[in-house]
Amino acid sequence: MFNNETRGQVGIGTLIVFIAMVLVAAIAAGVLINTAGLLQTQAEATGQETQQQVSDRIQIQSATGNVTGSETIDEVNVTVTKAAGAGDIDLANVTYEFVTDDAVNTDVMLADGNTDITNITSETNDNVITDRGDRYRLTFNDSAIGGELDGGDSVTLTLTTAAGASTIKELRVPDSLVDRKAVKL
Repeated sequence: MFNNETRGQVGIGTLIVFIAMVLVAAIAAGVLINTAGLLQTQAEATGQETQQQVSDRIQIQSATGNVTGSETIDEVNVTVTKAAGAGDIDLANVTYEFVTDDAVNTDVMLADGNTDITNITSETNDNVITDRGDRYRLTFNDSAIGGELDGGDSVTLTLTTAAGASTIKELRVPDSLVDRKAVKL
């Protein structure tokens, strides 16, 4: 049963094949680890961007209109803050869109001179909402709106942050603007 006189020998060819298989397996493992790391990094970046698109929203607190002597609205003031869970929002990078029966007007805040940003309660003097308690007034003149609004008109306002989160609000003008200087929309 135990024959001590015959010994097995490993040829040099078999040894080279074995070393080659170990090297190929090591290279394949390295490629898999690098690929997994790359995919993890891309997944994290995609997750963060998706979270920002969902949570970095502007919340509209109120909207008012300035009534002119000819009983039309020539300016809309919107008070905004950031929504719960949102990061810092730079209002100068916010895109606005007004949709009326007659026109669609889209632009970026402060880009055209038809808009203005006023700090109401923020402790900083910039246009960045950093805290849920910060309130800013966004002012849109008649050129930004698409013309003056009459009694009974409605307009849809969409505010989109740089991250891509949108807030949509329908603003309705009261039927009568007689003897008023300002109205709630």
